[in-house]
Amino acid sequence: MESTQKKQQIAEMSRVQKIFQHPTFQTALNKTLRAEADRIFCRHGIDHLLDTARLAYIFSLERGYDLPKDLIYAAALLHDIGRGRQYEDGTPHDLAGCQLAAPILEEAGFRTQERQAILDAILGHRSSADGSDRLAEVLYDGDKASRCCFLCSAQEACNWSREKKNLHLTW
Repeated sequence: MESTQKKQQIAEMSRVQKIFQHPTFQTALNKTLRAEADRIFCRHGIDHLLDTARLAYIFSLERGYDLPKDLIYAAALLHDIGRGRQYEDGTPHDLAGCQLAAPILEEAGFRTQERQAILDAILGHRSSADGSDRLAEVLYDGDKASRCCFLCSAQEACNWSREKKNLHLTW
C-alpha cells in the first residue's frame, strides 16, 4: 500500500484508536475478560469486537449504505463494553455500555450527532433491526455473524435461538 494512502487511512481511524487506548475502554475490556475466563460460550474480547467491526463494515459496503468506517468501528468496539458491569450487577450490557461509551466518544472527538448514532446502535445491537437504523442493522448482523457457532462445542447448551446462530461458513 502506498504510504500516503496508509497515512490517510490511519488518520481516518484516529478516533477509533483513541477509543481503544482510552483507560475506561481498557478497564471495561479487562473486567469482561476476567469475568469470562472460564466461560464455555462465546467470549467478548478484542477479537470478537474487531470481527464484528470488520463484518459490519463489509455488510455496509455490500448493502451500499456508505456508513463511515470509523463510526462502524467505534460502534463495534463499544457494543459490549458494558459486559463487565452486567456480570457484576445484572445491568443489561447495552445500557451499561451506553453509559460507559458516551464520555469515551466525546473524548475521542466524535460530534454530537455521531455519538448519538453510535449510542443508538449500541442500544439496538441485541435485537434484529427494523431497517430504519442502518448502523444498528450492520452492527447486529456483524455481531451475530462473527460467531462460529458451527464450530462451537457448547452450541447445544447455548441459549441463542437457532435463527441467531451462525451455523454456516459464509463470511
